[in-house]
Amino acid sequence: MLKLLKNLNKRDWLLAFFCIMLIVGQVGLELKMPDYMSAITRLVQTEGSQMKDILQNGAYMIGCALGSLILAIFSGYLASTVSSNFSMRTRKKIFEKVENLATQEVKQFSTSSLITRTTNDITQIQMVVAMGVQLMVKAPVTAVWAVLKILNKGWQWSLATGIAVVILLSVIAIISSIVMPRFKIVQKLIDKINGVTRENLTGIRVVRAFNAEDYQENKFENVNAKLTKQQLFNQKTFSVMQPTMNIVMHTLTLAIYFIGACLISSSLMADKLTIFSDMVVFSSYSMQVIMSFLMLAMIFMMLPRAQVSANRINEVLDTDITIKNGTLKSNKTNEIGTVEFKNVSFKYPDADEYLLKNISFKANKGDTVAFIGSTGSGKSTLINLVPRFYDVTEGEVLVDGVNVKEYDTEFLYNKIGYVPQKAVMFNGTVSSNVAYGDNGKGNITEEKIKEAIKVAQATEFVEKMDDTYDAHIAQGGTNVSGGQKQRLAISRAIARDPEIYIFDDSFSALDYKTDSVLRKELKKYTKDATSLIVAQRIGTIMNADKIIVLDEGKVAGMGTHKELLESCEVYKQIALSQLSKEELENDK
Repeated sequence: MLKLLKNLNKRDWLLAFFCIMLIVGQVGLELKMPDYMSAITRLVQTEGSQMKDILQNGAYMIGCALGSLILAIFSGYLASTVSSNFSMRTRKKIFEKVENLATQEVKQFSTSSLITRTTNDITQIQMVVAMGVQLMVKAPVTAVWAVLKILNKGWQWSLATGIAVVILLSVIAIISSIVMPRFKIVQKLIDKINGVTRENLTGIRVVRAFNAEDYQENKFENVNAKLTKQQLFNQKTFSVMQPTMNIVMHTLTLAIYFIGACLISSSLMADKLTIFSDMVVFSSYSMQVIMSFLMLAMIFMMLPRAQVSANRINEVLDTDITIKNGTLKSNKTNEIGTVEFKNVSFKYPDADEYLLKNISFKANKGDTVAFIGSTGSGKSTLINLVPRFYDVTEGEVLVDGVNVKEYDTEFLYNKIGYVPQKAVMFNGTVSSNVAYGDNGKGNITEEKIKEAIKVAQATEFVEKMDDTYDAHIAQGGTNVSGGQKQRLAISRAIARDPEIYIFDDSFSALDYKTDSVLRKELKKYTKDATSLIVAQRIGTIMNADKIIVLDEGKVAGMGTHKELLESCEVYKQIALSQLSKEELENDK
């Protein structure tokens, strides 16, 4: 928790300091009121007292109350400002951290968990900061100040107050020890709720198609019931605190008046008025002491959950980034547009066996290199090593003759036009999605957007949409088809004019005619760029300059379509599963 407070800057600490000063002033005014009450009590009981003196002390009490109210408003405003700034910076820090994490590190946390940590967990801490700046200052200051004021009023009353405080502290300690471990369970259950909800919403078409609404409802109900049960236990445990506080407060009030009655009855007539006045003052101050511990109890109710949230946030912030950023930002390299794998082997961090084994090849500028193989042979993993979504376990991946680890990642990414296996669309327009690759700099012109869309064979459907190039695209591209999403994703890569294109099975949702026309246009447009293509269709890659056949993570064959038909049995089997012998012979 304290570690996260580093996200407060000097201005926040200054505001917190002023807030503390205002709270101290507020406490001083509140604790001054019983003194005026004591004075009024003596004046009422004293013969010959003037009404103006009583009214004057009453006016002072009202003035203290108004002054305390004004200071409370200002201190609350400052505390809210500090907590909001803290929340904003912490959220930004988590977001930037997640942006910089490698794929393998992101997988340590589920998507739903990261959402919970960025929203719910930070909100828990924000509440503690907002209330903590006030209550954690006000409560001890009030308690200490009030105790100092009543120490000389009577040891009997002080003893009664001390016993009440010990009882309160014991109850708080017991409840906190019971509830604290369970808050971690609560946050994990919130992660699961978010996960089930997100899964249901993203897969709503499949859910409906398979009439699985009841099944999904039962999954949600199961997690929701567990969360409800845990929250009910926590709230029931905390519910013991309020009646305990009331019992202690009322019992202490009775004890003070009982002790006062005994002292008055056994004292001399001259001392009775003083004891009565002290009893009234002590009663007010003792309530202030109890209320102080009641405020602390509120903080203690919030702290356990906030501490769990802080630990979860720190788990993300403290995660080591395994893919370190390089320093090279220069285009002055010996080669341009080349991609080379030198004896590359790779396995996932939590895996025992290698997924890729001793892969070596080189793609020169203008080359189209294709990868094909059975499912799970490592095709997508191989090309994901180029933009460093993962780092190689052994060997080297070179871009323009330089190890990718030496590049500044932003500079490396600007060399690449990447089209993922699953086309990703962002909430916005057709133009904003295609121009996404300029990183918001506005360098991609409207003409460039239209040209990229034309090359990707998307002009026809885009111009039929309402508002054409300014047509709305929903988050995830739910208002366009799979093939349309793929063509827009390809347009996005084309609009960047990169040195290297990476197509990760990016033509699978296209019909054969569109696929063929698109590849021909793409070949013309990208003749000076290097293209790496992962595909399942022989028709998509048969005209590539070099085809690499992967089988169980190893290179089973390398060459042109014709060469592989004669020399690679794995490739021949894949080809025969898609094309007839006559078609293959004609292709030769």
